[in-house]
Amino acid sequence: MKKILIGVSVVIALLLLPHVAYAMHITEGILPPKWAIFWVVLIIPFVVIGTLTLKKKKREVPGFLPLVGLVGAAVFVFSCFPIPVVGLNGMATAHPAGTGMSAILLGPFVSVVIAGIALFIQALFLAHGGLTTLGVNIFSMGVLGSFSGYFAFRLAQKMGLKLFWCGFLAGVVSDLCTYMGTSIGLGLLVFEGDESFSVAMMHSAKAMLEIFVVFMATSQGPLCIAEGIVVGFALSYVYKVRPNILYNLRVIKEQ
Repeated sequence: MKKILIGVSVVIALLLLPHVAYAMHITEGILPPKWAIFWVVLIIPFVVIGTLTLKKKKREVPGFLPLVGLVGAAVFVFSCFPIPVVGLNGMATAHPAGTGMSAILLGPFVSVVIAGIALFIQALFLAHGGLTTLGVNIFSMGVLGSFSGYFAFRLAQKMGLKLFWCGFLAGVVSDLCTYMGTSIGLGLLVFEGDESFSVAMMHSAKAMLEIFVVFMATSQGPLCIAEGIVVGFALSYVYKVRPNILYNLRVIKEQ
C-alpha cells in the first residue's frame, strides 16, 4: 500500500507541474475530416478483434488481465515522453512506443487495444495527440507498431537468435514502423484530388519519405535503438526470474 501511495503521489505531482505541452504523434487539427474518418474506419476491425481476443485470453490464461494492466501502464509511460521534432513545425513529436513489447507478451491484436486506450487517455487529459487524429495514431503505434514488432520477434526466433536479440529486433522494427505510419498519415495530406492519381501518389510518397527522414535524423534513430535494448533486457530479465510467464503466454516454448 505504501508503494502504491508513493506512485500515485508521483504521478499527481508530475501532472501538476507546469510544462509545455507538445502534441504526441499527429496533433489535433492536422487532419481534414475525410482523412480523420478514413483512419478511424481502417482501425475499427483491429480494435474489435483485439477486444474479442482479450476477452478470450482472459478466460483461458490465468493472470492475463492483471498482466494486460501492467503492460498497458508500461506502454502509457513509454509513450508519455514526447520529444519535439523541429523539422515538422509542431505537427508531431517522437517518443518510444512500447507496442513491440506488448505485442510479444499479449499478442498484436490485444496490443492494438492497449495502444488505443493509452492514446485516448493522452489525447483527452494530457493534450498529446488528439481525438480527431486518434485513428491515424492508433494505426501507427497500435497496428503497425504491434504487428511489425510481433513478426520481427517471431522471425528472429526462427533464425535462432538469442532472446535478447529477438526482443531487440522487435523493439527496433516496431519503433521504425510506428514512425513510418506517422509519416504515411502526414504524407497523404499532400494528396490532391485534382491531380492524376499517379502524380498525387508520387507527391505523397515524396512527402512521406522526407518526413520519415526528419524523424530518423532528429530523434527516432537513437530512440529505436534504445527501445530495442529495453525490450531485449526486459524479456531476458523476465525469462531469468519468471520463465513460466513467457511459457504460459507462449512467447517461448518449454525446453
